[in-house]
Formats: sequence, structure tokens, C-alpha cells
Amino acid sequence: MLFHSSLRKELSRSFTATLVVLVTIVMTMMLIRTLGLASRGSVNPSEVLLVMTYTVLGYLPVILSLSLFVAIVSTLSRMYRDSEMVIWFTSGRGLGNFVKPLFRFAWPVLALIAGLALVGWPWANSQTQGMRDQYQRRSDIDRVTPGQFQESPGRNRVFFIDKDTADGSTASNVFISSIERNLQITTTARSGQVETLGNERYLMLRDGQRLEVPLGAADLKISEFSTYGARMGGASAATAEDTPARVRTTLSLLAEPTPAAQAELAWRLGMLLAAINFVLLALTISSVNPRVGRSGNLLFALFAFIVYYNLLNLGQSWIAAGLYGAAGFMLALHGGALLIGIAWLAKRHNNWGGWLRRRPAPAKA
Repeated sequence: MLFHSSLRKELSRSFTATLVVLVTIVMTMMLIRTLGLASRGSVNPSEVLLVMTYTVLGYLPVILSLSLFVAIVSTLSRMYRDSEMVIWFTSGRGLGNFVKPLFRFAWPVLALIAGLALVGWPWANSQTQGMRDQYQRRSDIDRVTPGQFQESPGRNRVFFIDKDTADGSTASNVFISSIERNLQITTTARSGQVETLGNERYLMLRDGQRLEVPLGAADLKISEFSTYGARMGGASAATAEDTPARVRTTLSLLAEPTPAAQAELAWRLGMLLAAINFVLLALTISSVNPRVGRSGNLLFALFAFIVYYNLLNLGQSWIAAGLYGAAGFMLALHGGALLIGIAWLAKRHNNWGGWLRRRPAPAKA
């Protein structure tokens, strides 16, 4: 039908343009954020683009929802402005007749949002978390750059070496300052070499001196050594209990009814439910007041999206804290938004409320 095909064609153009713009903006923001993490030593500088790609992939459900919402609002607002909606209304098409073609256009996007929210989001987060953990588990000696002071992850040890060999296993003029057992320990050595003893890596120092000063005391202990071993272990791997809910699969969240798991599951399912509600809300928002132009409707649409998305994130924190149940919150938020959209659409479709307008008084004889 001409009605369905023309509407879907214009929605496709608007959705594609909006998606490209939003993805470009998000990629730029994520690149700046990832570069900041790399400068602080949280991300491997050689993996900045990979981390940025996984991050953007994780946020695609939000980008797709906003793109779909803006595309529908902008398209229908343009039709109102150019009086195309008046033509369809006079031909017997009410506002409710737009629901079917809108959902026929939106269902592939909704299916993609569901797949990304339930599968892509945890997978992208697990990949990013894995790269960050692997980079953080580097041993202390791997973090050292010749000629620079370097702090360990626990911030209780500072390293300095003058220079090292090409393979990084041997260093000269080693300086180590650490706090251990309530002692300020300063160790210097002429040379050091990395050796593996069992499952641990050690920096074997040679021809050096060790100073121990108790914290808050004036005592000093000086010792010299010909060989001394300092463990260079990295950060321990995270256990299953320490795994964040955002990196866990949806099936594992369903199998564990903890508040944190239920909160994450409610957020993932909420992304799909919110996208469905956005289709109905976009249909009603676009016809709020066509005289203000497209910009007014778009601003109102962005405001509605921000409020809805913030309520979704706020509800996730409430569920994780045990203040509300997942089912009750989802029913209140998404069910309430659905009822508002249906009631608003029914009012516009049936022109309810017209009787509230003041009618002209009958002429006197």
C-alpha cells in the first residue's frame, strides 16, 4: 500500500541519518574517554581502538532506541508541517492507523535491540573487562619504564631503573621504595634480573643496600646484600563472586536471584520494553503542537528520552539496593509508560477533549 510504503521509506532515511550521527558522536566521546583511561594506566595504549569499539557496541541498544525515537518524531513532525497528515486524515486514516506501519518498520530494530541488550552488552563488557584486567595483572617490573618512577597498582611500591636490556629481563641501577609491615623500606642495587621460581616471578637484586625505617619512629636499620629477591607478582585474578553483574550472561543472571543480578536483568529487559514504548510515545509526541515546528517536538522527545532512561538507570540502583523488586518496578515504569502512550494515542485518534472547548453562544433572535 502507498500509505505503508511511503511512510517506511521516509522512516528508513531518517533512521539511517540519525543513527550515523549518533554513532559518530558516541565514538568520539568514547575515544576521548578511552584515551583518558590509557593515560592513567587503566587501559593498554595499544588497545585503545579495540576498547572503544567494544564500548560503543555495548551502548548500541541505547543508540538504536534513541535513533528510532528521533526518526519517528522527526518524520511525523515533517508530515504535520507539510500538511501531509491532514491529507491522510481526510482520506480516512486516523492517528491509530499509523501504529501498524510504525511497528512493521521498527520490529527489526527492536529485535536487534533485544539481541544486543541480552547478549551483546554482557559480551562487550566481558571483553573490555578482560583486557583491562589482563593489563592490570602485569607484574610490577613489566610496568617500569627506564628513566621514570613507576607506582605499583596497590600504590605501596615505587620503582625506578636506569636502563634495561632489550628483552626486559635485566636492569641496572635499581631503586625500590615500599611500605611493608609498617616499615618504610628503601632498596637500591647495582643490577637486577627477573627470574621465575615456581609460579612466582622475582627480581633478583645484586650488590645493593636496604634501609628499613619504622613508620612514626626514628629508628634506622641498614643492611647490605650481594643477592636479594623481591617478588614481582601482579594483581590476583578476580573470583567468580567479584565478577560484576554487567559482564555476566543473561542465563547466569536468571539462575541467581540476587538483587544485583535482578537489577542488571531488569535493565537489559527494560531496554527492549523502553524501545517499544518509545514507538508509541513518538507517535503521540509528534502531534502535540505542530505549530511550534519540528524543533519543539524534537526537544520534547529528547527530554522524554532522558527522563525515561534516567528512571531506568535509577531503578537499577534501587533494585540492587533492595528498595524495590524487579517485577514491581518494571511494571510501574514500563507499564505506566505504555498506559500513558495508549491513552494519549486514543485521545488523539478519537479527538477526545474537544467537548471541553468553549462553543460559541447561539445567536439571539
